[in-house]
Amino acid sequence: MARIVVVGAGVAGLSSAMLLAKDGHDVVVLERDPAPPPTSADEAWDDWDRRGVNQFRLLHYFLPRFRLLLDAELPEVAAAALELGALRHNPIALAPAEVTGGLRPGDEDHEAITARRPVMEAALARVAASMPGLTVRRGVAVTGLEVGAPVAVGVPHVTGVRTDTGETIRVDLVVDASGRRSPLPSWLAAIDARPPVEEVEDSGFVYYGRYFRSADGSLPVAFGPPLQHYDSLSILSLPADNGTWGVGFVTSAGDPALRALRDPEVWSTALQLYPLVAHWADGKLLDDQVAVMAKIEDRHREYHVDGMPVATGVLAVADSWACTNPSVGRGASIGLLHAVTLRDVLRGSSLDEPLALAHEYHEATARTVEPWYRSTLSFDRSRLAEIDAQRRGASYDGGPEWEITQAMGFASMQDPDVLRGFVRIGGLLSLPEDVLAQPGFLDRVIELGAGWRDAPGAGPSREQLLAGISA
Repeated sequence: MARIVVVGAGVAGLSSAMLLAKDGHDVVVLERDPAPPPTSADEAWDDWDRRGVNQFRLLHYFLPRFRLLLDAELPEVAAAALELGALRHNPIALAPAEVTGGLRPGDEDHEAITARRPVMEAALARVAASMPGLTVRRGVAVTGLEVGAPVAVGVPHVTGVRTDTGETIRVDLVVDASGRRSPLPSWLAAIDARPPVEEVEDSGFVYYGRYFRSADGSLPVAFGPPLQHYDSLSILSLPADNGTWGVGFVTSAGDPALRALRDPEVWSTALQLYPLVAHWADGKLLDDQVAVMAKIEDRHREYHVDGMPVATGVLAVADSWACTNPSVGRGASIGLLHAVTLRDVLRGSSLDEPLALAHEYHEATARTVEPWYRSTLSFDRSRLAEIDAQRRGASYDGGPEWEITQAMGFASMQDPDVLRGFVRIGGLLSLPEDVLAQPGFLDRVIELGAGWRDAPGAGPSREQLLAGISA
């Protein structure tokens, strides 16, 4: 079996490392943040310093696809998360029977195991620390790549990494899981590799989030989906671990009027204007301030150019490969799916043939992971364009794909089958095209969802919102 270095001990990095160690590889994880993982959920939230993860204490929800993959591949992590207080959450089971038609076989797929990000990462770290064949070294930053004899003309071959202590670690494979800020392109440039083809743009969203805790461990009742769209903004209401939950506004970065939401009093005033989610503020705040996240980039890096890898011996996984805005909560699930894809490719390929391995990983990523990235990016662009149109008081024509998406959401409250299809897409269980391909499904969406534009709003108009927060 191989010796492998994984760069980054976040969700994707630890998941990748554990999957590879389970297959008998000798895996070392290098994490630049020095703080060791805590032993309790409160310590994880209050004390764990993860400066390398800028969204560490922002809103998180781990989707059903994440739970399904954990159950199948890393059940120890699911157990550790539950021991730390993670929540089992099934929106179908919690919804009224009048809406769902009652529970059915297969509804268990919609169950999530979710928690605040520090708590879930602590569960991953706990399991990783005791896994045979896996070593996690914290406080060790990678500064560059080592190379050996190339296996293809003009393609550098990576044989290890250099660290900030001057150490050289030689391995059979480097896996970059260092996240959306990955320095891999600069490392590649330093070894004269061709640059990856990069698609990058500001996603255009800003997040204003806060966490709450109940006195008795209960959670607010959900009167709608966790991501609700209103006139010129969206609202997230996300259950988490140990009687905690997160609430956040998602706005356009180009909306200066709503930057006032960074003020705690304005934030609280604004939430009370939305009757379906106002009660989510009925708890003890975990922080006096509003957590703000902006300048979030949608980025896709193609490390295969003109049919050849830019380098062999190094592979990028999860956000290091592609990342989107986090409002639909897909990053961790896509990252874990990518980690499983990596493990599966290594099972069927030989590290003694690094060029063939690079080709197979590229093809497997395009086949199993990239469709989720593209689907997420399409939705994000349309929603941002709709928000910007609403700011101007204009209607938004997003084309057939957006019309169907909106109609499906509207029809989901009228038809149990449409509801389940809609929730499967949101839970990263099925791609939209697969759900819509079910016999009769699209006809039901068109029939029941045609009036989505005329439906009365469940919250204030933009004018009412601006008046409410300026009063």
